[in-house]
Amino acid sequence: MNTKPLRASVSRHAHFNAAHRLYVKSWTDAQNEAQFGPCSNPRYHGHNYELIVKLTGPIDPVTGYVYDLGILSSLIKREVEARLDHRNLNEEVPEFFDRVPSAEFIAVAIWEWLRPHLPVHVDLHITLYETPRNFVEYDGAQ
Repeated sequence: MNTKPLRASVSRHAHFNAAHRLYVKSWTDAQNEAQFGPCSNPRYHGHNYELIVKLTGPIDPVTGYVYDLGILSSLIKREVEARLDHRNLNEEVPEFFDRVPSAEFIAVAIWEWLRPHLPVHVDLHITLYETPRNFVEYDGAQ
């Protein structure tokens, strides 16, 4: 008989729209354009971000859940979409006042916002699509 708890992953798909500019404040416009190309446009540009929040953990033998996806949906709306949807990330989101709002740093911020609200026995993995072909994954590993 297997006494080890069964583990599974559950995911919730969400989306938000946001504008940003990739640039380093201490660099010249020419340096920023050389590094970031059109993404350093001083007038900003936008993306339709697609987010996948994946939780991995033991399946509760009573409920059959790793985590209640209704609760996860509400958590994503409150902690992520309310902060990022239809925002200028550089100007409206404090986490990006002094940090380039790259897809990588956006994924890190999302992880940091969600992690404190989840049980410690559940692993959190963020996948963020900036475009249909460009995405980043972050799981909190250092």
